[in-house]
Amino acid sequence: MSDRTVLAVGAHPDDEVLGPGGTLARHADAGDEVHLLIVTEGTTAQYDDESLIETKRREARACAETLAATDVHFGDLPDMRLDDVPHVEVNAVIESVVDEVAPDIVYTHARNEVNRDHVAVHESTVVATRPGSGVTRVLAYETPSSTEWTGGSTPRFNPSAYVDVSGVLDRKIDAFGAYETETRSYPHPRSAEALRARAQTRGTEAGFAAAEAFEVVTERLEVP
Repeated sequence: MSDRTVLAVGAHPDDEVLGPGGTLARHADAGDEVHLLIVTEGTTAQYDDESLIETKRREARACAETLAATDVHFGDLPDMRLDDVPHVEVNAVIESVVDEVAPDIVYTHARNEVNRDHVAVHESTVVATRPGSGVTRVLAYETPSSTEWTGGSTPRFNPSAYVDVSGVLDRKIDAFGAYETETRSYPHPRSAEALRARAQTRGTEAGFAAAEAFEVVTERLEVP
């Protein structure tokens, strides 16, 4: 039984499963305490229906249950508007959860993204997990339907760590299925078929049947 605590930070409901969902399931299976933080309400800028905020929260909780996460935390900042929210306010949402749950490992969005909310969350996570926070490892994940759309000469997501999710891939896809409001038809990246294909492709890069890929943001090691 592990005694680690893990926190996955996502800008919107479904980011936490699209990116590191299989890895979080593996953490939970290993006995780690897994917490999810959704920073925005994930609705108002995309849908003209505020009742969807509670719908998405129900979906997030159902997703967390499938992943065997301990708890879901909601930041309730404005969806698709984090570039207009003062940096210190985004910091505060993430810092409050880091202080509350005291994670050892944190997963967050990649820096090289087309989604400005994702970039803001990445930058604020780096602040919230600075030295003294107690966090020993920060990993950045890709988010299908935004990370891969970075084009031109912009730096791309460049993974340097892989987690074998072969045994939990079906569970990740089932967990994403809780998000009926976000599921799309193949070949959209937010479809079951596309998630499976992405995991298999990442697996070929690391010698696994299926994998999730990460950039190492911070690693604090104590060498005896």
